[in-house]
Amino acid sequence: VTKKNIILGKISLIFFITLIVLQFKSVFGNSHSLYTEIKILDKISSKNTLVKLKNQDEIRFKDLMIKSIKCKNSEFDDDPEITAYIQVKDITRMSNDEVFVFNGWMFSSSPSINPFDHPVYDIWLTKCY
Repeated sequence: VTKKNIILGKISLIFFITLIVLQFKSVFGNSHSLYTEIKILDKISSKNTLVKLKNQDEIRFKDLMIKSIKCKNSEFDDDPEITAYIQVKDITRMSNDEVFVFNGWMFSSSPSINPFDHPVYDIWLTKCY
């Protein structure tokens, strides 16, 4: 009887720990989205292009290689904020001095906090989903 109680206690403990881990993942693990949506303005032709990026995948848009690492919608409904960690490479530049044209957090409501500075293109963060 004692061995059965010990085994049952270990199984109950494992079950309890598993429930705690799953609860933790459901509360804190879903804050990041799978896709990032950006708008790219070609300053020469004045054309806007809406681009959807799957996070962690790198895409080519004309002379740029763009990768969205993370995208997150704010948790507050009264003042929504969309943030994304984006890396942009200009593939026409072959110098090893500057790998990324942009590498950092982008904010939808305040693009001037960490601006994307390129002579031909402008990029704005529009949505995470």
